[in-house]
Amino acid sequence: MQSATPSSTDTDIAVSATVVEHHRLRSDLAVVRLECNSDIVPFRAGQYVDVTVPQRPNLPRRLSPALPPSMDGKLEFHVRTVPGGWVSKTIVESTSPGDVWTIGNPRGGDLHVDDTGRIVVMIAGGTGLAPLRALLLDVARRPQPPRTFLFVGARTPRDLYAADMLALLGEALPWLTIVPVTESLYDPPIQDPFYDRIASHVGDFGIDPDEILEGTLGDIVTSYGAFGDHQVLVCGSAAMVRSTVQRLLETGTPLENIRYDSY
Repeated sequence: MQSATPSSTDTDIAVSATVVEHHRLRSDLAVVRLECNSDIVPFRAGQYVDVTVPQRPNLPRRLSPALPPSMDGKLEFHVRTVPGGWVSKTIVESTSPGDVWTIGNPRGGDLHVDDTGRIVVMIAGGTGLAPLRALLLDVARRPQPPRTFLFVGARTPRDLYAADMLALLGEALPWLTIVPVTESLYDPPIQDPFYDRIASHVGDFGIDPDEILEGTLGDIVTSYGAFGDHQVLVCGSAAMVRSTVQRLLETGTPLENIRYDSY
């Protein structure tokens, strides 16, 4: 795995940021936007930070910003509840505008796009999309962004929570190709009131169902063969990263071409 330069700052930081928007997109998922109150978090696109919320002040949670750094201190996080996850459940269900979060040191850095111009393959499982989106927006600032393929995986089409944003990105960035992947092409019969509310307001939105490929991310991505001269970035749950990296190695992609943050 390729590594970037060490990413932690020399001293611990604690930047306060105020929640300005909380969007519940699914029963188990929310997008939270914040503005830093004074200092700016010194992170790079693709890194993660330790976040502490007022409802669980003694339980920091690792989250990856979904926007690249900006001088106005804007931050965005995508959070999905996990089984037994007190903090993730609190963020999704109980966060309100005006809450003040504490943002700690940026860490990681293995998720990065170098300046060699080599083709980039991004593989995002669930909210692992967040840091890859930050990287896409950061790379878009370059004079000549590299050709990039973004594989976005979910359990069902309904779980592609950022479908509308992805559709807009695909239209705006001619060097980007988005490949949606779901393990099933059919949504479960259980209703999701938050998804239904959005659908009732905007109608059909996001990715064309005919464009979705059925299968696991590992199987779909590796069906294209080995990535012998590519930059391959993998982000998602620990299990998804392990299985996808293993499939990449088994099908001939060199380890030194694969970038991911260790858990």
